[in-house]
Amino acid sequence: MQPDPSTLLAKLRLATPVIGLYDAPDPQAFAPLVEPKGRACVFAFVQRWRQGESLHLTAERYGCGGCARQFFDVETRPRRAFIEFLVGDEGLRASPELMEEWIDASHPLPLRHGHVLVGPLREQHYEHLLTATLFVNADQLSLLCTAASYHSRPSDPPPVVALFSSGCGQLGAAFDDLGLPQALIGSTDIAMREYLEPETLSFTATKPMFERLCAAADDPASFFYKGFLRDLEKARGLAVE
Repeated sequence: MQPDPSTLLAKLRLATPVIGLYDAPDPQAFAPLVEPKGRACVFAFVQRWRQGESLHLTAERYGCGGCARQFFDVETRPRRAFIEFLVGDEGLRASPELMEEWIDASHPLPLRHGHVLVGPLREQHYEHLLTATLFVNADQLSLLCTAASYHSRPSDPPPVVALFSSGCGQLGAAFDDLGLPQALIGSTDIAMREYLEPETLSFTATKPMFERLCAAADDPASFFYKGFLRDLEKARGLAVE
């Protein structure tokens, strides 16, 4: 059962919806749908997600080549040409050898159904959710990082990571294990930044971490109800509950 994120969103004072990444058998269940044309970036549809639409992607219709590789393991150019593009044209690594190591270490989404949907959360399809993403400012990001650590132990995997990947990869494929409670600070791919406000980053959580975030916000003993947050709200000129 999907946890109710309403308290989390209220504590964050976040007006934009949580965006889900789904691997589902029936895309029509996520209507209204929009599909990419040409080599459109996944993030070109951010405003459509905010308006309630879901982006439908498949191995045949994926938009840009980065999404093809990260979501569907589809190569759109020869390996050597891909490395030369990322290093020579884009300058993303100091050498082709380093770039090649990164490519070899990356992996696509572990899909079962082949229909990838990106859009507002659909409570009735929680079983098909891979990750949940919130688009946030720096203050909201700090709250989410704290919430991600609320139930963690030092021996656990890092609750929050920031990894190099394409923007779409940071929505899911960059995680080593989607079954772990972990979150990723994303939207750090320069190529997709133009589609977001300058102050906005993304915070993407696996399902276990999304459940922890909601639980932290629902716990009256958590920092969400304590003095540090009230002090921050006062400093920002916000009404304090």
